[in-house]
Amino acid sequence: MIHDQRAEKFRQIVENKFQIYNSLFMSLPYDKMTNIGMLLPFLYEESRTGYDAGKTPEEIVEEFFKNHTDLQTEEQKLELLFKIIQYIERQVVLFDSIEDAAFPNLHSESDSGTVTNLFERSFQDHKIEKVREKLKDFSVKVVFTAHPTQFYPSSVQRIIQDLRGAITSDSVTQIDMLLQQLGKTPFVNKEKPTPIDEALSIISYLRYVYYDTIGELFTKIKKTFGNGHFHLHEDIIQLGFWPGGDRDGNPFVTADVTKRVAEELRSAILKSYYSHLKFIRRRLSFRGVSEVLTQLSEELYAAIFNGQNITAEDILKKTDEAEKILISEHNSLFLDLLANFRDRVMIFGTHFATLDIRQDSRIHQQVIDEVFAKMYRNEGANHEQKFNKLIQSTEPVNAQDFEDIVKDTLLTVSQVSEIQNLNGLRGMNRYIISNSDAVKDVMNVYAFFKICGYKDEEINMDIVPLFETMEGLANAEHVMNELYQNPVYKKHLERRGNQQTIMLGFSDGTKDGGYLKANWEIYKAKELLTKLSEQNNIKVVFFDGRGGPPARGGGKTHDFYASQGKTIANNKIELTIQGQTITSIFGNKEQAKYNFEQLLTAGVENDVFKNAKKELTEKERTLIVELAEISYKKYSDLKAHPMFVPYLQEMSTLEYYGKTNIGSRPSKRGNGSELKFEDLRAIPFVGSWSQLKQNVPGFFGFGYAMQQMKEQGRFEEVRELYKGSDFFKTLVLNSMMSMNKSYFPLTYYIKNNPKFGAFWNVLFDEYELSREIMLELTGFKILQEEDPLSRKSVKIREKIVLPLLSIQQYALMKIQKGEGNKEAYEKLVTRSLFGNINASRNSA
Repeated sequence: MIHDQRAEKFRQIVENKFQIYNSLFMSLPYDKMTNIGMLLPFLYEESRTGYDAGKTPEEIVEEFFKNHTDLQTEEQKLELLFKIIQYIERQVVLFDSIEDAAFPNLHSESDSGTVTNLFERSFQDHKIEKVREKLKDFSVKVVFTAHPTQFYPSSVQRIIQDLRGAITSDSVTQIDMLLQQLGKTPFVNKEKPTPIDEALSIISYLRYVYYDTIGELFTKIKKTFGNGHFHLHEDIIQLGFWPGGDRDGNPFVTADVTKRVAEELRSAILKSYYSHLKFIRRRLSFRGVSEVLTQLSEELYAAIFNGQNITAEDILKKTDEAEKILISEHNSLFLDLLANFRDRVMIFGTHFATLDIRQDSRIHQQVIDEVFAKMYRNEGANHEQKFNKLIQSTEPVNAQDFEDIVKDTLLTVSQVSEIQNLNGLRGMNRYIISNSDAVKDVMNVYAFFKICGYKDEEINMDIVPLFETMEGLANAEHVMNELYQNPVYKKHLERRGNQQTIMLGFSDGTKDGGYLKANWEIYKAKELLTKLSEQNNIKVVFFDGRGGPPARGGGKTHDFYASQGKTIANNKIELTIQGQTITSIFGNKEQAKYNFEQLLTAGVENDVFKNAKKELTEKERTLIVELAEISYKKYSDLKAHPMFVPYLQEMSTLEYYGKTNIGSRPSKRGNGSELKFEDLRAIPFVGSWSQLKQNVPGFFGFGYAMQQMKEQGRFEEVRELYKGSDFFKTLVLNSMMSMNKSYFPLTYYIKNNPKFGAFWNVLFDEYELSREIMLELTGFKILQEEDPLSRKSVKIREKIVLPLLSIQQYALMKIQKGEGNKEAYEKLVTRSLFGNINASRNSA
């Protein structure tokens, strides 16, 4: 019933509004675009009917030119296609803005997963004290990454924010003006953004979205569950930050960049405090209080603009001073305003978000080898002997004696204490190691600090291994067991409060092992590492590299965390959110607050409301292992297919990601000209399948595994698993989301391609098999039947971008055949990436 009501509301306030406001495009004074609004429906119709009839994108676009235009030259046709792309990009922005503006009306304060709902449920079940107990040391941390899927320049993002406001108030005049501005504003960066640009872009979200959102949510939790004895700790909701600190595969992130980003984060939070204080001083104009707050304001100003140091403790001291006067002399008037300000200072300190350092283990080894060779000339040693000898070294090395990556790594480590002095220990406190699969990968980082002159007790950093490949996940228990026994590392952990963060990467896991295998291996690794950590009296925190779509570990985040049972440590929920998902899920205050609440309550519910469906029985485990192994074999065979990488190179947009000027990081690891599977970054890999509308990493092998069970007469076991296990059910529903965003008719033409036809049929057959068997398993008639709002949103978005996909495929076909203006067609492909990815929202 609620689903039906929301679906009807969606039709009224999203679909209908889009139809109405979309008509404004028809009269906008776009340069040479006056007739695009009338031509576009024809291209959509030619595409829809053409693909159903099995036509190629080239046939569809050429018939569109022939039937609906009088264009003759290639130049004229290309110009029209570029204008259509520009038009569609702006339609996507309009739909995004309408959908975002509708968010508060489609979601209620008492929805499942909200703080209000958690309170009502715990009150009814007499478990409020249990919730309070859990909230005492539980926390959620969202880490914003610089991964290149945020396609909108900052000028466009500002228009989107204003457009959302105009749509909320239904101001047609304002909407019309903003659409005109949108029509004249470039959507493409002329140059690649620098890591500083990326950092500043996300810092603007910190200032204008998360400062208020997290502050208000903190107050809400405090008021909802507060009593005389319950005090909410300030770290309950935390922010992490990778732009400027994540140097894995990004040669443009240097020690100087890291330092500058740390300064920008500090400056941003002090500016937020200064603005907030300006508002408070308007109310607290009382004698004594006013003087203290004015002095604090002046100190903040001096710290922002004159380089003076100010700590969070300094700010809190002045706030406490003002509060005492307010209580003793002014009847505590507006005391809540001051309390609210203090809460934010406690939450954000002088760091705003914790800046992480991340680098690949192979780079670390290179650094260790070069440093060791210089310090102990030609002395033979294995990996273990090298870091052990370097750890014992008392003479710090001079970074200036080295070059390139070695010098920069040492400078980065050397400046950690300087950043911590300015931003506080919460400003930078962990070093993440990509591609970890051995003890040396962690100990190498410890050695860096020692050779940079840090004493053991001065290393105020958590060293975080990132297990992401199938090999890394398989080795995780062995690696951590050795580390927990290592005397040097054991003492380090004691100094760090016996807490160990372990990162598990979905993106590369899925790329390496396929959807089901990756998810199961991560689940299993978490269980083993939980048990091992408990045996060693270590509090383990799992940090998930979850990204955006299901193929990168994304999907329904609340369902994912709520499905984990008591065999997995639940001390903290910590995950990465990348550029594109930042705007679509955490892009405005209403959405951000809702999604932070969903994460928080998922973690609390796991401990407070035990659910048998979360605990896997031995029989269920055995079945999941069987399914995972079958799907892994199927996916591995696909990866080993001689056409796998050539197909992506020649038939997809893979080669064009690096030309989009959307991110500072190269689209692949390594410098070799030959494309190797292991060097492919997960984002262009997953994104290229998404652009083809095939979404292979999100389902391939899953359906085949279930079909094998069916052929063995064991499908009822799979059905029981789906009904009985929240974990398995979440995987199925997320995989169905991937398939719902697929559209194989777009590439039907490839099945007749002499080189790639057989490979395309392998993909298509698995899609058809997976779709049919998952519908049979769930009892659904259509994909995403359980989530009508998402399904409707996807349907409209896919309709908007269908002409864009036709243009992209048309250009790719022209390039493959070597026809016409190759440079122009390559630009057409690159340009068409933007609208399609923005429309998909979590496609890469």
